[in-house]
Amino acid sequence: MTHTIQSLIVSFFHNYLRDQSDCSANTIQSYCECIRMLIQFCCGRDQVNADELDMESIDDNTILAFLDSLEKERGNLPQTRNQRLAAIKSFYRYLALQEPTLMDACQRICTIRAKKTEHKVIEALTEAEVEAILRAVSSETAWHQRDYALLLLMYNTGARVQELADLRIEDVKADDCPQVKLMGKGRKERVNPLWKKTAAAINQWLKAREQAGITSEHLFVNSHRQQLSRFGIAHIVSKYVTLAATTCPSLAKKNVTPHTFRHTTALHMIQSHVDITVIKDWLGHADIRTTSLYVEINVEMKRKALEKCPPPGVEKDEQPLWHQSPVMALLNSIANRSYVE
Repeated sequence: MTHTIQSLIVSFFHNYLRDQSDCSANTIQSYCECIRMLIQFCCGRDQVNADELDMESIDDNTILAFLDSLEKERGNLPQTRNQRLAAIKSFYRYLALQEPTLMDACQRICTIRAKKTEHKVIEALTEAEVEAILRAVSSETAWHQRDYALLLLMYNTGARVQELADLRIEDVKADDCPQVKLMGKGRKERVNPLWKKTAAAINQWLKAREQAGITSEHLFVNSHRQQLSRFGIAHIVSKYVTLAATTCPSLAKKNVTPHTFRHTTALHMIQSHVDITVIKDWLGHADIRTTSLYVEINVEMKRKALEKCPPPGVEKDEQPLWHQSPVMALLNSIANRSYVE
């Protein structure tokens, strides 16, 4: 081969993912972990060192065996398996361009189908639940003010957790025309307006951190005065959901994460009849089909609400016609009619 395995890997991660595709650090880290595990798997199978591994020996059967091992030995879910497969396909498409001898292997690997997964139900919060979480935050200390500003900003913008962690003070305008600049996937920037209430909460936090002598350029910092991480934000959310559950019992039944706030923002905007293209840009979705999922969820919620209020003459426990099989729906409709042939 013209290129060594080391040069191909370095070129893929630095030249392609970072410089050409401008992928985020999280995406690069995820791809790196996948390729690392694949190489370890192949080295164990062939009993060779990574430097001696022949990339041409890795075919579609090898990839299938590797994916199966992720599920059986590491306990990965089908969704994770599919993410790993997508990373491998991207890696091999790049390799095939660099090394024509890998073109055949690449074509076979790219024909591997993703595993079918169950449709994941997107869970969101009600307005009452959001209010309960915000009310659970006191204003005793600067850190409480940070938490309140963070939670309110999260609901206001529907930002991804990493977008919030990466926010810098310069990205926020909390003046007469408040707005925030968010850096989304693929290094795509978007600007979202803020409620005056959100701007006021941020200003209060900025004053508190200035009085405490915090000089970090990042908007949200931890107790060590360093950038607040995704895990730190998740901990804050969990903390106040637990507190709010004492006054809002429905929260105890939900697994609330920072991403739940993103789903909540999207669903509440749909319910407020905001145009779907506006919501797409608001959330930073690349494909409007992703945003359309919230329309489907909203329709399903309306159907469930309708089921609780059946039309006159229909028992409450009778299954709606749209949930019955065509045959049973026909039989039930005939049975409920009085007519003579």
